Amino acid sequence: MASRATWTGHLKLSLISIPVRLYCAVSSQSRIRLHLLHQDCGQRIHYRSACPKHGIVNREEVVKGYEYEQDKYVIIDEQLLEDIKLETTKVIEVVQFINASELDPIFLNIPYYLVPEGPVAEEGISVLRQGMRYSKKIAIGQVVMGGHEHTVAIAPRDKGLLLSTLHYAEEIHPAETYFQGVEDKPVDREQLVLAVQLMENRTIPFDPTQFWDRYNESLRDVIEAKIKGTQPETVQRSELSETENFMEALKESAAEVGKERFPAGIKGT
Repeated sequence: MASRATWTGHLKLSLISIPVRLYCAVSSQSRIRLHLLHQDCGQRIHYRSACPKHGIVNREEVVKGYEYEQDKYVIIDEQLLEDIKLETTKVIEVVQFINASELDPIFLNIPYYLVPEGPVAEEGISVLRQGMRYSKKIAIGQVVMGGHEHTVAIAPRDKGLLLSTLHYAEEIHPAETYFQGVEDKPVDREQLVLAVQLMENRTIPFDPTQFWDRYNESLRDVIEAKIKGTQPETVQRSELSETENFMEALKESAAEVGKERFPAGIKGT
């Protein structure tokens, strides 16, 4: 296995219990991370735990607490945290199934590969996976990870399942808060036709491997130039101005689209 399991436990559905492992399905390791350095000597800056009253403190002296009023805390020790553990601490408990089309993407958070642990578990996961594919359902469950209980969505994926943690409804900012000042105006038919034409002309099969982080790539070039002692290349940015005549812009865009099949940020073939 390419990486270490993030979580191990059981997937529970009614009276069925299947041993499984979770592996994080995404990674940001390829992104360049810059460190903070002391400008005078170039040494890396380190931060240590400090108390405003007693200065630097050892790690074993640090405890967890909750601020219930300004500068007033209650200490929550590790034993208390152990005592409040739920049944879902080592169990992914499936509580219901929904139609796959019902899940709003705004709720999706972090994806994990859900992998069966052993031959018997493989059979159980295979039955669930094929059943969900046939019925076009996904499972909704609950599990404790990282000190929090998460609602999760489980869907068929390759030879296993894909588990995605979900944001709670209270964590989602209501759209009307941001769009309340936006008028839902009638759309001119000719503009609508041109807009659809523009979209159709730019519609190609989605291949995620054709996209990459251009900022990260440029930053890597800058770093390599600095290491070699050469001058990094700079890019002249074009100034963008607000479109004043939307109809004319649509017409020009529809005409130009054939010349730029792959917009900036897409590799093409």
